[in-house]
Parts: sequence; structure tokens; C-alpha cells
Amino acid sequence: MITGLPNLLTLSRIVVIPAIVAAFYLDGNAANWTTFGLFVAAGFTDYLDGYLARMRSQLTAFGTFLDPIADKLLVGAAILMMAAFGNISGLVILPAVVILLREILISGLREFLAQGQIAVPVTKLAKLKTVVQFLALALLLLGDAVGWASDAGSAALWAAALITLYTGYSYLAAGLRHIWDSDRRAKSAVEDRTAPGNVEQ
Repeated sequence: MITGLPNLLTLSRIVVIPAIVAAFYLDGNAANWTTFGLFVAAGFTDYLDGYLARMRSQLTAFGTFLDPIADKLLVGAAILMMAAFGNISGLVILPAVVILLREILISGLREFLAQGQIAVPVTKLAKLKTVVQFLALALLLLGDAVGWASDAGSAALWAAALITLYTGYSYLAAGLRHIWDSDRRAKSAVEDRTAPGNVEQ
């Protein structure tokens, strides 16, 4: 059911994005604490919706489709706004770019493989990446409101980017193997149909 609690929690991560964007325009530390609070609350729903879906046996195709999209929209909005307002600057922009590009790459790969009904399972390392990534972004959102938050967030973002590169490569390699196997099967089928003994007279 689209209106089941797990799916509503997933939708809430998308609904909260305009509030996070608007909170960047608050004055002083109010912006840091408000964006931090909203982001952490949204991040908690990422754990909660999956837990409730399994506990209530409410795993749905809609939820499976929407959950990674909600995550990517939330992360993308947070990164872009922090880059615009200076929470992320200098060399720290590099791991942020890596994370954004990886999300786009994997989304495209999932969409392509879904046409052949091939699922891309989420690994434990990918789940760790998500945790480190959310922690990094939460700390960066705090920024100047807490003296050590920016440095800790920057270090965590580099760590998330390294994990992102590894998991992104693993997903891409697995996806390409499926694509190449599919191409070989298709080529073999064409060759079988056009072999001399199989050509219709």
C-alpha cells in the first residue's frame, strides 16, 4: 500500500527537502541547527521505514522503487545547498562530487538492468557508505555552530567517497557483466537463427 506507514516515512524524506532548503536562509546558527535537525530526522526515517516494512510485512514495489530515490534527492539537495552556502568548499568539494556522480551512475545502471528484471542488491558495505555519508553531511550542516563539526564532517565525507568509489565500481562491474552476458546471448541467438542449416528455404 502506498499509504502504509513505511512508504509514508519514505515520502517524508522528499517532503522535508524544501524545508531544509529554506532553513539555509535563516540567520546565524539557526540555519545550522535547523538544517541539522531536519536532516537527522529524515535520515532516521531511512532506517525506520525499512525496519517497519519488514516487521509489518509491508514490503512493496512502490517502497522499493521510492526508497533509493528519496535518499538520493535528500543527499543531493543537502550537498548542493552546502556548496552554495560555503559549508563545503575547497578540496572537500571533490568527495561531494564523487558521491553525486556515483549516485547518478548507479541510478542509471539500476534503471537499465530493471528492464531485464535484474535486481542490484544492496551490500553491507553500501549500507556502511550510507551511514558514513549521512554522518558526514549532518556534521557539515552543523558547520560553525560546533567548532569541530566541519573538520570531522570533511574527514567523514572523504571516507564516504572512498567507500563510494569501491561500491560504485563493484556495482558497475556486476552490471556490465550482466550486460555483456545479455549481448552474447543475443548474438548467439542471431547466429543460430542465421546458420545455414536453420535458414528457412
